This record gives sequence, structure tokens and C-alpha cells, in this order.
Amino acid sequence: MANPGDGTTDVGTPEGATPEGGTPEGGTPEGDAPVVTPPEHASTDTTVDEYPEGYPHEWAADVLGSDGRAVRIRPVLPNDSEKIARFHSSLSERTRYLRYFGSHDVLSAKELQRMTHVDYRDRMAFVAELGAEIIGMAIYERLPDSTFAEVAFTISDQHQGRGLGSIFLEHLAGSAAECGIDHFEAEVLSENRSMIQVFRRAGYEISRSFDGSTLHLEFAIDPTEALTNVRNARETAAEARSVARVLTPASVAVIGASDQIGKIGHTVLRNLIGNGFSGPVYPVNSDATSVQSVRAYASVRDIPDPVDLAVVAVPAASMSEVLNDCLSKGVSTLVVISAGFSDVGSAGVVPERRLVSEARAHGMRVVGPNALGVINTSADVQLNATLAEVVPGPGRAGFFCQSGALGITILAAAARRGLGLSTFVSAGNRADVSGNDLLQYWDTDTGTEVVLLYLESFGNARKFSRIARRVARNKPVVVVRRAVDDLESGVRGLTASAIRGLFRDSGLIQVDSITDMFDTATLLAYQPLPAGGRLAIVGNSTAVGRLGGDSARLQGFTVADSVDLGAGALPEDFRTAIADVVARDEVDSVLTVFVPPVATEPDAYAEAIRAAASGSSKPVVSTFLAGEGLPEGLTVTDDSGVASRGSIPSYPYPERAVSALVRARRYAEWLDQPAEEPAEYDDIDRTRARDLVDSLCHSNAGRTSFELTQGQVRSLLESYGVGIVDYFVVAGVEQAVMAAEELGYPVAVKAMGEKWRTRSDQSGVRLDLTDAAAVRHAFDDLQTTTGSPSLHVQKMATKGVAVTIRVADHPIFGSLISFGVSGMLSDLLADRAFSTLPVSPSEARSLLDRPRAAPILDGYAGDTPADREALVELMGRVSCLVEDVPELRRLSIDPALAAPDGVAVLYAQVHLGPPPRSSGDEGPRRLR
Repeated sequence: MANPGDGTTDVGTPEGATPEGGTPEGGTPEGDAPVVTPPEHASTDTTVDEYPEGYPHEWAADVLGSDGRAVRIRPVLPNDSEKIARFHSSLSERTRYLRYFGSHDVLSAKELQRMTHVDYRDRMAFVAELGAEIIGMAIYERLPDSTFAEVAFTISDQHQGRGLGSIFLEHLAGSAAECGIDHFEAEVLSENRSMIQVFRRAGYEISRSFDGSTLHLEFAIDPTEALTNVRNARETAAEARSVARVLTPASVAVIGASDQIGKIGHTVLRNLIGNGFSGPVYPVNSDATSVQSVRAYASVRDIPDPVDLAVVAVPAASMSEVLNDCLSKGVSTLVVISAGFSDVGSAGVVPERRLVSEARAHGMRVVGPNALGVINTSADVQLNATLAEVVPGPGRAGFFCQSGALGITILAAAARRGLGLSTFVSAGNRADVSGNDLLQYWDTDTGTEVVLLYLESFGNARKFSRIARRVARNKPVVVVRRAVDDLESGVRGLTASAIRGLFRDSGLIQVDSITDMFDTATLLAYQPLPAGGRLAIVGNSTAVGRLGGDSARLQGFTVADSVDLGAGALPEDFRTAIADVVARDEVDSVLTVFVPPVATEPDAYAEAIRAAASGSSKPVVSTFLAGEGLPEGLTVTDDSGVASRGSIPSYPYPERAVSALVRARRYAEWLDQPAEEPAEYDDIDRTRARDLVDSLCHSNAGRTSFELTQGQVRSLLESYGVGIVDYFVVAGVEQAVMAAEELGYPVAVKAMGEKWRTRSDQSGVRLDLTDAAAVRHAFDDLQTTTGSPSLHVQKMATKGVAVTIRVADHPIFGSLISFGVSGMLSDLLADRAFSTLPVSPSEARSLLDRPRAAPILDGYAGDTPADREALVELMGRVSCLVEDVPELRRLSIDPALAAPDGVAVLYAQVHLGPPPRSSGDEGPRRLR
């Protein structure tokens, strides 16, 4: 490449590849999260005709910097010369020196031509835009006849410290890997140590050499566990900071504010002011000088001070003008309460996408449209930017939902029960900010101890599963998701019970209703988790106590003790009995029942129950006067009067109290299981598999999915160490004999159609054929029976239990793996066990035990037990395949014979297709 001063500035070596102009990145590696959407994005001044042939639109992306603000990254265009020239001239002298190893004030026409005209393969360049201006550029160039490329990037001085160098590096690496490049190298001035920091923070292993005043850096860009972990950590922090900007604004403008009762703009403004928001509130109304006795402004542009958050309550038709005003003002977040976008059908989809695209291009995030709004009960914020008239007080639970009408009901129900919330977001159409973003925020928010989600639909399913598992290790996540809603996913054999199991395996507490959610959340927010399933019941009602005991036994608990104090029990009787059972080693949780037969002053009883449970490491719940939530007498408050740990929740029926305890116990059991990584296998040939998949997808471009031939299936599975027992496809009897002699006797002759392969009576197969005559007879017989022109001749495998392993997509959990005994009967009875992917060895072993037919594997009726560990390995290899090949839409291994000394795969089918756009979770992070 060119030397400094020769008049070219193609890419920074030896001209000087430096991160962000050579200034060390501020912030932390956790904050560099690149995030994005394959757009519809393009430079706002670019028309379709200006895109060169082969322009990789899919690499255009909205990303989050470490400060949580959005930036757009896209491949460079030939017409970017003027923008790049302005960008270069805006750089400080120091930044240009570190980038070009000397003074370089103006880019020549030749330099601009080389920067903007790339082939998007051997030479690739990205630009970062904020609004209409370029704020950064990155480029790689392949070295001749190699898989190495030189890399460089530069960030404008005012945007250094936002983690954009790491984001650029991630996108360069992703693009380069697709083009067969596996190593990056760069030259950097020895005084510029920040380049090494960028690479190391990104998770790369760096080798370097020193030559006078420069350092030579070199590193492999293949994904590694460290790289993935660092990337995910950057994503977590950036998305959390992005949501924090929504929930902790210093100032709020209400666009469409009104004095007219019943108008959306009236309600939002009244709630903001009435809730005591800690910062200034600016009404925006072009027809009024004041609204609700607060000075109003004709436009957000006219507000003299900065505006962090704009709540928009104007008709959808006016959104374009409002957006332009907010962009001009530099508003960081929009909460769009207005409806009329995708919520009204296809006509609103394009305006909604345009709103989000333009907002992100200027560094903004959007909650909504069609949102109820956002709440932060912290004493330092006191934000109620919603339409809800009744909201809960401060608490330790964070709540996310979509529907505004449902959100109002949820907030009122939480307030009625005394369940406090830390924060609340109703995201409406969820066009930008989503439940995944809120999960990232709550994972890092010390003010939130319980996460509550009401999920009506999912975007990035694989990402949700990954994030939710991680968050659940730190704090409970309760999800309202009716399992029956997911039975239309198309996954064969997936029952409501199996869906519940999938939630449980992910550490999520799934409930079917808002009532169940609040029952569970109240327990989790204020009481410890049960260490076991042994329940003690103390009460003054025999009938109610018996209902609790029956419910406990039905749900898998045991009743360790039941103390009936009688209708005339005094407060001291409750105190003594509860303190006694709490202290017993054989008791894990306590249900106390106080339902007096006649009117009684309850305060003394509440004090006795609360005192007896004080400081207990075991959960205590109650049916106290059939109350719901946190009764005043059973609530422990902190110095500010907020309900705190130790408060005893009450349930109107003992069955609900027991169900909450059971859910908490199942979550505790999941926490007790050590997190285990999926197995790795040294003999996997990922390059061979990737080459095959790329070739097949290229030749089938435009198809939603396509089935592989048997030869292609064999090649793909063999790349992952999964062999299929040798076979030939034959069309005539003599071919069948030749095939049998080639394979070696004994052989089997089989019909290929699924109708015949899965029959329990095995009428589509002839086994243990030991000579040519037997093969001839079997071939003729099967052709007559099945009408199939072609049949399989396959080497006989060791006899074993026929099992089925399948992989299919699910809208919540991404790819699922299932296991069951092979045959129509198992399908009809839905006797399949399911797990999310990737699957660890322990999870695979658990999967083998779940089908009702599982005892067959252990030598049922005197048979020799099957090799379970061979099945575990087979599922582990399939798991690796699915993780590495996001194009895999469906896979079926049916049957595989689980023998005493291994597993033999007899037949497999694979369907490939484009990865679901909303489900991808590989490579650089992408916002929906």
C-alpha cells in the first residue's frame, strides 16, 4: 500500500490505522454495543439509481454508541466524496497526524475517488452518519493473494469516546469474514496506544511487532467465545444506557399539550405535573401561550432550554413536522402516544418505519407509536409520562407491556394490591424500543429486583432467549404468555405443557394471567425463595387450611406440618405457632391463614404474624382476611414509607398462595442448577459446512426454504461428525443386488417416502437380508407394495431403539430441538421433549428422560439399555450445527438407532432458507 505523503489515503497502513483519530476511547468496552436493522436505510440524499452494482444494503445499520445514542453505519457510496471531504476538514490537526502519520489538511480528488469507490469485497468501507453528516469512516483492504487485510478507521473529534471504533471494527470483521478474510493487520504510531486498547477490548488476541516509531498489529477475526462475550457485554451496556435516557430525562416536552379535558395531550401533561416530575415540563401548542397554567411554546424549537424527552400526542399526519422540529432541537428520545401507524394496518407501516429510521439517523430512540407511555417512580425522577390515571407507588418491580389499554388495567391492579413498581414502559407498536431493550436495562438497574413482562408478540426471538436466560440468573423474570397462543408455531408435537417446560428451562416464570403474575411478583419482591417443597400451614380455619394443603399436594409440594389454631386463636397463638414452624429444618415455606368467623380487630393479629416472620430466610405468605396484595398490617416499610423486604403478601384464596410458592420454588430449582456451556467437538469442519451452505443458498436465492438432497444432507452432517449409515438409492432389482454386494451383507431395503418410513408396522422396510435372492425378493415386494420407483439399500446397523431428533423454528425461543421415540404413535400422542438451543450436555441428558416412552432407553422389558451418552453427543453436534448455520430452518433425524454401543443415523432431512430477519443473533448487533 502507499507510503505516507505519496498523495493517496486508501486505508490506514502504513499511513496509520488508528482508532477514533488516535484518542483513547472513553467509556468501557461494555458500552460499545453495535446494534441494528438491515434497512431501508440509505443516505437521505441518495436515490436508488445511485447505488452501484453489488452494493451490500444488508450491511447498513443503526447502532448504539456507548452513550446509548443511535448512529447510522452504512457502506460507503460513490457520491459520498463531498461529505467525506467535509468530515476530513473537520478533524483536528492531532487526529489527522495520528491517522496519516503527518500533516494532511486536504484530500485530493484521487484520494476521495479511492475512498468512495470500493468493490465491497476485497476493499470495503463504512461511514458513520449523524443526520446528514459523516462522523466516522472505516476501511479494510485485502492484501494480494491472501486472507489478510489492512484496516483503519477515523472518528471525528467530538464523537470520540462513544465506542464507535469498536463498532466499526465489529462491522468490518463481519463483512470481511463473509468475503473470505480471516486476519486483520494495521500499522500505528507507537505513541498511539489506543489502537491496541480497541482490539483488546473487542476480545481479539493481538500479536505485535515494533519497528522504530510504529507498531505492527495482527489478529484473527474468527469468532471466539471471548469475542462473543465482549460483544454481548457491549450490547448490554449500550442498550441499558439507551433505555436509561428514556426513563431518566432531565426535561420533558409534551407536544400536543391541551387544556381540553379528555384530550391525550391534556392527560399526559396533567400526569407529568401532578406526579411531581423532578425537571421542567414544556407544553407545546401552536395555538396557546399557556396550557394548564404553564407557559406553552408554538414549537419544540422555541423552547429555550435543552429537551431530553418529547412526549408526542398529535395526529399521525402531523408527525413529519414534529419529527423535524425534534431533530432540529436535538431531542434524544420520543415517546409517541399517537396512534395511526402499523396499528391501523399496512397503510401505516411505511410512515412508522420512516419515523424510526429518521429518528435513529439523528441519534434518537422511539417508544411507540401507539404507546401508553413511561413511568419512573424513583424519588429523583418521579416521571409519569402516561395516560394512566392510577399508578402504583415506588417499588422493586419493572414492568413492560405493549397494549396501552391493557397497561392502564395493569397499573391500576398493581396499585390496588400495593405492589410498587420501579419503572414501567408500554411500547405500543414496539417499532424501536422493545422488551429486549428493557431486559438489558433492568439487568443492570439496582432499583429493580423483579422483572415483569406481558408479551403479545416477539421480534428477535433468539436474542430474547439469550438475554432472558442471563437476566434470570440475577433476578426473576415473570412472563405473561398464554401457552395456547404458541401452539400455532408449526413445531410438530409442541404442546402447552412443552411450552411451559421451555420457559422453565430458560429460567423464566411463565404465567397465564395478570392475576397469576401479580400473585407471583408480590411474593418474589418481598419474600425469599423457598429452599424446598415442604410447606407448613398455620391458621384458624380448618376448611381454608385444608384447601391449601390439597393444593400443595396437587402441585408437588408436601405438607410438612399443619397447625389448626381454632377459631378462637389469639394473636399470641399465631406468633408462637408461626415462629415454631419457621424454625423447623423440615419446613421450607409457611402459609398462615387468618379468617375469623366473627368481626375481629385484625391489627394485633397482623403484628403477631409479621413479628413471627421477621428476619426469616423462609418465605411466609398469608390468606389474611381474604385480602389481596400487601395488607397494611403485614407491610414492612423503609424510612421513606415504601414497602420493603419482609412484607407478607396476602391472597384471597390459599390455592393462589400455594401456586405462587410453587412458581418461586421452580425458579429456585433452576437457579440451583449450574450454568453449563454447550460441548465443543474438535473434529467439526465448519469451513466445509459454510462453503456448502453458501453455495446452496446462492443457487436457491429467492426461495423461502428448500430441501437438501440426500447427498447434500450427508455432506452437511458429516462436517459436524454425524455420519449416516451407508446406503445406495436404486431404481432396479439388479442395482439393488449390486448395491448390497458393495455395502456387504446383511442389508436392508427401504421405501424412501415418509409415509412408509414412519409406519410402526415397518411395512415399508425389509431387514436382515443376507444374500442376493433375499434382496431381489425384498425389492420386488416393496416396489409392488409401495409403488415407489426408487428404494434405499442400506447397510444393516446394530439393532437399537429407534428415536427421532428434530429442529424447528419457534416465534419465542428461536430454534428448538426435540427428542422422542420414532413412530406415528409418538407423534399422535405428542410424546416429544423440547429444549432451546444451544443445548448443553446436562440439558441433553434431561431431554432424554422427559418423553413418557423414555424407559425404553433403559432396557425396558429386559432389553439391553441404549447408549445414552452417544445420544447426548449426537444432540450436542446437532446443536453446534444449528448455532453455526442460521440458514437451517428445519432438520429431522428419523430414525436413529440407539444401540448399546452407539447411535446409528439411518435417515435425515434438512431444509435451508434465509434466516428470519427478526431472529438473527449472529455477527454485529442489530436493532430491529
